Amino acid sequence: MKLRTAWAMSFLTPRKPAPTLHFRCPFLPCTQRTAARSFTTTPQPQNWLAPRRGHTQKNRKGRPRVPTGGSTRGTTVVFGDWGLRMRDHDRRVSAAQLNLGAETIKRRLRGQKYRLYTRVCANIGVYTSGNEMRMGKGKGSFDHWASRVAVNKVLFEIKGELHEEIVRDAFRLAGNKMPGLYEFVRRGDPPMMGMTKLENGLTREEVMRPRMKLPPPALPVSAGRLPATTSP
Repeated sequence: MKLRTAWAMSFLTPRKPAPTLHFRCPFLPCTQRTAARSFTTTPQPQNWLAPRRGHTQKNRKGRPRVPTGGSTRGTTVVFGDWGLRMRDHDRRVSAAQLNLGAETIKRRLRGQKYRLYTRVCANIGVYTSGNEMRMGKGKGSFDHWASRVAVNKVLFEIKGELHEEIVRDAFRLAGNKMPGLYEFVRRGDPPMMGMTKLENGLTREEVMRPRMKLPPPALPVSAGRLPATTSP
């Protein structure tokens, strides 16, 4: 009986009206602004230590990209004045290691006027199955994000009112925190194609063509050396 009475009284009680949404108007005082706008035109900073799509499927281990077609993309300084370039092969740098390198640079350049650019993104998932586990039973569970860094790939760039020796020291400290071998590059340095530096007049076409130049065969001389099968 009590349930029926409560159910019947629910229809008799007046309902609260729906709240009215008001957009923020710049011409009204702060006391008359009731709600903020639900969108903004300011670009949100993206997280370079994890992909935006998140974890969708298990990635293969893979290998870093090898520019066999003569590509020099990502081997020069584009946005800043100085850069940190890897000169090692087959390196998979984790997101924690990349973050540690960036924090080391920021700690060294604290109080200076500069801007740090990141040229890589940790978008490869690494999966582990734990220690002392039997073989098989799948690939394993997600562990962390990582990035495949190819040879002579620029990782960080810096632009600002800094001395070159201070930037060089900051990159040296960051390279010590991350796996692999690194080198200091400036804006305008020649690009790299694999392990070859395109400088001193060396072009991409000269590197792509065969290294050994064979002389043209001398047919009359070669034919004269062959033994005669018939008498003259």
